[in-house]
Amino acid sequence: MFKKFKAYTLILWIIGWAIAYFILLPPINPTNIGFWMFFLPAIFGPLFIVVQTKTISKGFNKGKALYPTFIVIGIVVVYLLGIAIFSPMFSSSIYKNRIQIIEGSFKDDIKEVDFNNLPLLDKDSARKVGDRVVGQIPELVSQFTVSDEYSLINYQNKIVRATPLEYDGFFKYLANRQGTAGYILVDCTTGEATLVKTKDGLKYLPSAYFFHDLNRHLRFNYPFTNFGDISFEVDEQGVPYWIVQTVKYTWVNLKKEVSGIIAVNAITGETHRYEVKDIPEWVDEVFNARLVIEEIDSWGRYQNGYLNSIFAQKNVVQTTDGYTYMAMNDDVYMYTGITSISSDESNIGFVLVNLRTHEARFYDVPGAEEYSAMDSATGQVQEKQYTTTFPLLINLNGRPTYLLSLKDDAGLVKMYALVDVANYQKVTVTDASLGIKYASEQYLKMMGISSEGVHDVTEAVITIKQLTSVVVDGNTYYYIISDTDEKYSIKASVDLSITPFMEVGNTYHVNYYKENQLNVIVLIERSVD
Repeated sequence: MFKKFKAYTLILWIIGWAIAYFILLPPINPTNIGFWMFFLPAIFGPLFIVVQTKTISKGFNKGKALYPTFIVIGIVVVYLLGIAIFSPMFSSSIYKNRIQIIEGSFKDDIKEVDFNNLPLLDKDSARKVGDRVVGQIPELVSQFTVSDEYSLINYQNKIVRATPLEYDGFFKYLANRQGTAGYILVDCTTGEATLVKTKDGLKYLPSAYFFHDLNRHLRFNYPFTNFGDISFEVDEQGVPYWIVQTVKYTWVNLKKEVSGIIAVNAITGETHRYEVKDIPEWVDEVFNARLVIEEIDSWGRYQNGYLNSIFAQKNVVQTTDGYTYMAMNDDVYMYTGITSISSDESNIGFVLVNLRTHEARFYDVPGAEEYSAMDSATGQVQEKQYTTTFPLLINLNGRPTYLLSLKDDAGLVKMYALVDVANYQKVTVTDASLGIKYASEQYLKMMGISSEGVHDVTEAVITIKQLTSVVVDGNTYYYIISDTDEKYSIKASVDLSITPFMEVGNTYHVNYYKENQLNVIVLIERSVD
């Protein structure tokens, strides 16, 4: 009877363990902390109980009774020892080499901006546009929700954000076992959103249940693999896929490295595994931005070893607090600024990383840190209380320039701002309804650049003798006659902290170029002389 009881207990334990595995889905891989957190209790829990029971009931050797405890302690000690050995303190060289960054040439590598193919919509704006499309179709709203994925991809030579329709709960899943209706594409240049209805529904999703659950489908097909981030993409034929990182660690959950991907057909569940060198060109995001930022920070921090990163901090640099994406040569790149460890609100350059190939280049382009540029842009229209997107870095007439969108409380893009990277005081803001090309023309004009070429910009110190303001097409201009009878014009948005408060008799330091008989001011500062 007792033996039967023990057999039943073992069977129940195995059943419970199998149910837990079905729910938690840990990898059978000792480099993953989830493996140890699941299997240690599953194996040593009952072993400890059995040994202790025998010790109490049959006088089992008490020394042997501690064996399970000693084994667990030994595993913990080895784990902690490995953490120490493979930490940056002792292995800083492997951390600085997590990503190979080479020098690049901004003018040679970064093509002149193409305003017809520029990701002007950020994720929040794309989400509002995409969600609105589904909201207009009642039969879809009642059954499905829109995923928050909105992955940025290069699709058929357009920069779009893609996101699938998901199941809206368990009972909606049972009622729609044939799959969800399709996915949404949002053109990041035009703002146009399209609902793509697939012939067969999307069945393999994070919101699905049982064996259609994406994570469960992956784990049962690849029980020994560590998975990283998952993104939603569409191939050039419009077939939806989940792109799943496969990762490896130097030690247990330490120094994460992408080894390849698994592409899962969201309709059929068919999977294909690729090493990094074999990944198809239509895949855009293999290395996710957060991991790349971590790798760049390791590269910047440990160039001269661990101790230098703590004490002298010679040549120690870090990424700025933010990043965005660029699309070039049919690939998606992540952009982030590089600044000194002291965070002095200026960049020493920036890094571009190809998210498919992991190729990374550093560009020695010193200038304003991105948040300084954002503050400069919003400062031009501070009365409107707009918020700004993280800057896009573009090559405008061979000059590094920040491009930002200014949004209202509803998340709609109302204005465009262009800010000079080298000097964030040089900024223009224009109404979005006039288009991005108009914005660039106004910026180039402010910089003394026209379609015919570059104007000669001259510096001068002027004292205002006569001052007049005029509103043209909704923009305020000031016309000045100096004490030397020279005529100047300046747009109010050149510097809203100065231009509205100019007074007759005040003296200013200005940069200007000559246009016909007028001197056009592009930069103004109050003279302290």
